[in-house]
Amino acid sequence: GFDATTLNTLFVDKNLKHHGLIQAFSRTNRILNSVKTFGNIVCFRDLQQATDDAIALFGDKDASSIVVLKDFLSYYDGYDTEKGKHCYGYKELVEQLQSEFPDGLPVVGEEAERRFVALFGSLLKSINILSTFDQFEGKKIITDRQLQDYQSNYLDLQEKWRHRKSGDKENINDDLVFETELIRQVEVNIDYILLLVQKYHDGNCTNKEILVSISKAIGSSIQLRSKKELIENFIGSVNADTDVEKSWKDFVQRQRDEDLEEIIESEHLKPQETEKFIESCFRDGQVRTTGTDIDKILPPMSRFGGSRQEKKKSVIEKLQAFFERYFGL
Repeated sequence: GFDATTLNTLFVDKNLKHHGLIQAFSRTNRILNSVKTFGNIVCFRDLQQATDDAIALFGDKDASSIVVLKDFLSYYDGYDTEKGKHCYGYKELVEQLQSEFPDGLPVVGEEAERRFVALFGSLLKSINILSTFDQFEGKKIITDRQLQDYQSNYLDLQEKWRHRKSGDKENINDDLVFETELIRQVEVNIDYILLLVQKYHDGNCTNKEILVSISKAIGSSIQLRSKKELIENFIGSVNADTDVEKSWKDFVQRQRDEDLEEIIESEHLKPQETEKFIESCFRDGQVRTTGTDIDKILPPMSRFGGSRQEKKKSVIEKLQAFFERYFGL
């Protein structure tokens, strides 16, 4: 059948069996990334036995417990496989995390860092699965604030241990994996931050707890971390007379123009070509470092001696940082 990686849910109101069942179910079962690790089949008919028979016929007769999603309590409380291996549930993972790494305390030492990354990654995967169950609402043990704190530490370690990227995961020393895609699906955006800033403004800029919430939200976000200084500088300019939404837009535009001008002057870049290049980056959603676009904005330089390559590298690093700072605002 066709490959439909983005298809999430299939509704079935028809008796299926054998290869017809496998093909239909497989439409939604293509793995897309760390977030979509399985598909959802909503059956209006009892196809449990037909599913087990089809799996046994076309695959492993003992694989039904692997292919078919287990019940809510299995993922919430944990369960043992037929071979006796225990799979930790959400409740157990939270208890381990809070016991070994109390909220608010730094993770110290390489062994502890490895343990924390593995444990929190397992918790993220557990939450990802449980979020498909309606029963999970109201049964979350760890609060959003606590999750943000742990997530902030997790991202701090990712930056510290950054080595190489592979797909939607970042492998660290070959045996440590950061589940960044699972963080992206739940992270806050700039609109949420501005709502908090508005709330801070409406309280006459006196509620320090809101500032703490903003800081934690930024620290737990992959996308907003590079914008932290920009956001904090804006908050520092907010007073009782500030129109938060309008002032934010004006502030970002002004800072963006100033920062780009500083890069152009410090690197002696061609102004018009650089501005055109940056606009194309924001339009395309990335800074393209291949091709001749970068070369077109560089000042005249000799191609011999390696100085041009060093200049190009420096320019790319600054433009990449600039892009990450302002993209999405």
